[in-house]
Amino acid sequence: MTAATPGIACPARPGPLPGVVTAGAADTDVLSHLIAQAFFGLPPSRWLIADPAARRAIFPAYFRIYVEHALTSGIVHTTPGRTAAALWLPTGAGLPGPPPEYGERLAAVTGPHHTRFAAFDAALERHHPAGTAHHLALLAVAPGHQGQGTGSMLLRAHHTALDDDAIPAFLEAATVRTRRLYQRHGYKFRPDAPIRLPDAGPLMWPMWREPRRPRCPGLP
Repeated sequence: MTAATPGIACPARPGPLPGVVTAGAADTDVLSHLIAQAFFGLPPSRWLIADPAARRAIFPAYFRIYVEHALTSGIVHTTPGRTAAALWLPTGAGLPGPPPEYGERLAAVTGPHHTRFAAFDAALERHHPAGTAHHLALLAVAPGHQGQGTGSMLLRAHHTALDDDAIPAFLEAATVRTRRLYQRHGYKFRPDAPIRLPDAGPLMWPMWREPRRPRCPGLP
């Protein structure tokens, strides 16, 4: 029963979808490298660090910051073979923001490229919506496993919980291919789309997804 609606029995929440597991601290290193590989050639990645060798050297430690934060303050879904990862962070009043040491750690990891990374964070943060939602901070699929439905599987795994709890979601898409993927899963462009990164940088596309059904049948 729900306290708000007596008499309506809520079905038990289904377990994780087959092929989806919740990551733990032991997965930090492998998922950091996975995301670094998957994001290596994206336009925002090339804008952040133009030199491929420097990007290859810096990205695993950079994405490790994200993975550790999501493991602590959100949820990370992956596959049994650790071939993909979805990092979700709840947002809203009273919820944790970036780690207190984030700025110092970002500077230490990115070195001479720190200015670009700080500008990237600031550009996206200005467009983050207020209120309670879940932010898909990163969705990455290993290059050899893309195009096989793995990203969709990870999205469905968390969308089920978001729909049950009537929680919206948002993200920033970086390519035409990912925009189309997210549109198939109910995301729409926000009114402020697209975002142009500084210094004539690439476009980012903020998107929003409304929950598709209430937690309990019979609720409006």
